[in-house]
Amino acid sequence: MTGPARPGPPPGARPGPPPGARPGPPPGAPRPAVLDDTGEVRHPAVDAAVQAMINAADLAPADQIAQYEAAYETLRETLATIDQA
Repeated sequence: MTGPARPGPPPGARPGPPPGARPGPPPGAPRPAVLDDTGEVRHPAVDAAVQAMINAADLAPADQIAQYEAAYETLRETLATIDQA
């Protein structure tokens, strides 16, 4: 007996982000953190990743996954470059 079909992408490989959908700078080109008008430290790549996650809320669930994974990768790489400094 089989149950109802599960929602979401089919089993197997998960779809990656669409080409050009990666927020932030390309790998190997980290941008420095800067102070904003209120004196808070801002990092453009982090800001872009956060904005991409906010924008993903309006996408279909399968597309949200790709955006969240791209934002995660940007945040991971950004943190790695900060750790190296």
